[in-house]
Amino acid sequence: MSSFWFFNGLKKGIKTEKFPSAKPEFPPEWPSRLSGKYSDNCPVGAITPDGWIKEKCIFCRRCIPDMQPTGEQDIFEIKSGENTFKKSFHIFPLDSGACGSCNMEFFSIFSPQYDANRLGIYPVNTPRHADAIVIMGVMTHGMKEVLDRAYEAMPEPKLVIALGACAITGGIIGVPPLDRKKFNVEIAGCPPSPYTILAALNAAKGGKKEMISSEHKNDGGT
Repeated sequence: MSSFWFFNGLKKGIKTEKFPSAKPEFPPEWPSRLSGKYSDNCPVGAITPDGWIKEKCIFCRRCIPDMQPTGEQDIFEIKSGENTFKKSFHIFPLDSGACGSCNMEFFSIFSPQYDANRLGIYPVNTPRHADAIVIMGVMTHGMKEVLDRAYEAMPEPKLVIALGACAITGGIIGVPPLDRKKFNVEIAGCPPSPYTILAALNAAKGGKKEMISSEHKNDGGT
């Protein structure tokens, strides 16, 4: 996707997308909201007779052709946000045991294509300066104390954001680093696209209404 942006930028002079105030220019099909009918071929139990569970989905595509991607990037949930961070939102990323994919997608939102800084979203190098902690990956024993100390070091008010299936539900290989009740924001995907991450962070800090919503009508998914 980044290479497409690069060549389009050379041709058209486009440097930064207007998303989330405008629709995404290059939304990926995978990951995106899935729609379709029940399939018993899901290795993580993300597809049930009652619908699709986005938080569990690892987008392995084993459910094709029963389930198909819609291209919609609204696969996140804001359980509670904080309008205090509306003008500036400082986030501390913490890898508790990720494969690296979520890390790459997270840091890509600060590239010229997405430029999260224009929305007042900034990464920081210490939890002491952070408004939110973004947790990526499953829980690993060696990171338990690190995660606890990082959370304690953050000033109030603060948000806890789970990024990716591993952080939310443990994915396919492990257990989540925290109890889900502690997450203020859950961003689904394996890994989530930069569009989904950017929209979720903007919504969590009380940003302007986006072209995609964290709520969606029931189309066979949740």
